[in-house]
Amino acid sequence: MSALRPVWPFVDGLAEPVEATFAEMLAAPEWTVYVGTLDDTVVGFLAWRDEAMLPQAGGDRIAAVRYIFTEPEARTVGVGEAMMAKFLEDAASRGIRRLDAHVSPGHREAKNFFESNGFKARAIVMHRDTTP
Repeated sequence: MSALRPVWPFVDGLAEPVEATFAEMLAAPEWTVYVGTLDDTVVGFLAWRDEAMLPQAGGDRIAAVRYIFTEPEARTVGVGEAMMAKFLEDAASRGIRRLDAHVSPGHREAKNFFESNGFKARAIVMHRDTTP
């Protein structure tokens, strides 16, 4: 991701140390994390948050995929689809009808993946770096 957006590790990536961030996510009730495996080897993960919407949403919540990654060699064998199916199932079981997925501009594979699962863009975050 850093190659696509150099600012990514500083504002959108996982806080370092990554192991501590995952431990915090796993302990927090608003986070759900799945791992994708092939032959008992972890080859990907999907992390999503159950988030409150604005008060005018009447108490509705939104399920937001904040992170998804699959090793390149595992991207054509259904690991991502399996994690996505679990996400959709779990969000629905909580009564969540609105879903978000955070995708970086220029990440065509991720955009195509989410679009194939019925997602459409609803926001773009603009950024300007003025550091020398």
